Amino acid sequence: MEATTLIQFIADYGVGDPSFGEVVQKLTLLDPTIRVIRTSVPAFSTIATGFWTAQYALVNPVPGMMIYTNTAPRKDDKEGRKANEGERLKCAVLDNGVRVVGVNAGFCFAFVKQRIREFYRVNVANHGSQFRSRDFYPEAVVGIAKGEPQFLGEKLNVSMIPDVPHRRIAWIDGYGNMKTTMSASESSYEPGQPLRVTIAGMKRIAYYTDGSFSVREGELAFAPGSSGGENRFMELFLRGLSAWKEFGKPEIEVEFSVEKVE
Repeated sequence: MEATTLIQFIADYGVGDPSFGEVVQKLTLLDPTIRVIRTSVPAFSTIATGFWTAQYALVNPVPGMMIYTNTAPRKDDKEGRKANEGERLKCAVLDNGVRVVGVNAGFCFAFVKQRIREFYRVNVANHGSQFRSRDFYPEAVVGIAKGEPQFLGEKLNVSMIPDVPHRRIAWIDGYGNMKTTMSASESSYEPGQPLRVTIAGMKRIAYYTDGSFSVREGELAFAPGSSGGENRFMELFLRGLSAWKEFGKPEIEVEFSVEKVE
């Protein structure tokens, strides 16, 4: 196992939230040699967390890198919480050697499910702090990074992880392009085929294309995007404008439908 020198840290704290600084500081205190890169996803969005987990883990992974995620909506139990207890920390070892340590909530592990070689419960305190990702989890993250076996608990079956959700908005980039959970292999359209795309009740015509600039400026395209590796995820983009604004600024995780226009 390669020594861990890079941690991709994904959390729903919000862009610029000092919570990122606190967690990075704790990780650095425990191991000053580790470099931490942070990614903010929308509050409680396990789809966005899972999407970026897979993108970092499977596209250009750094030898020995680890992904640490903390998006914990605490939706596993609708009743009141004792001592801020929530979904538990798990560790997945992928077939390319990347380790993912994160709260097993919603779809956080779904996008790497098919690539998991080993899946464990992490031995770490799960309640007693509102800020588990700073107060408890970093010790386990750094311990696993160093190969300390005491942090890996019961071996689990990946069947407990849900599959990637069908036809949802997974991410909206700075240009207003909308990345989806629909893979290119699910698409059986001909280049130039007009499609009716519906998001949150809003219907627009988009053209299927296999290249980002195969449509004229101002036209909406539905095409394999830049994410997903060999089987890229489909993306909605409006050349020269914002597809997100065109559809009324839908939120991440919203469902969409697509059908041929005959």
